[in-house]
Amino acid sequence: MSSNVALEENQQALALLKADADQILQLIKVQMDNLTMPQCPLYEEVLDTQMYGLSREIHFAVRLKLINESTGKEILENLEQELGALHEAYQKHKSS
Repeated sequence: MSSNVALEENQQALALLKADADQILQLIKVQMDNLTMPQCPLYEEVLDTQMYGLSREIHFAVRLKLINESTGKEILENLEQELGALHEAYQKHKSS
């Protein structure tokens, strides 16, 4: 496999993983916009399931050497930070 093809596949894998992370964030935003409470079991189940699925996708991409482990951790950490900020904003909005 040429290095150009490998680089293209790596970039495509990274783009797909980031898109999946964005979809999770959008799903949670929609739930919050529809006043689904973060303590709701459905909210927690969706979030846990989606985060687990993304972590498995990342693990698979790392095993295939499409991305490195630190990049995978960064994707998950960024998503967790964004979800934390979203949750905090929801709590502030709810209490006002």
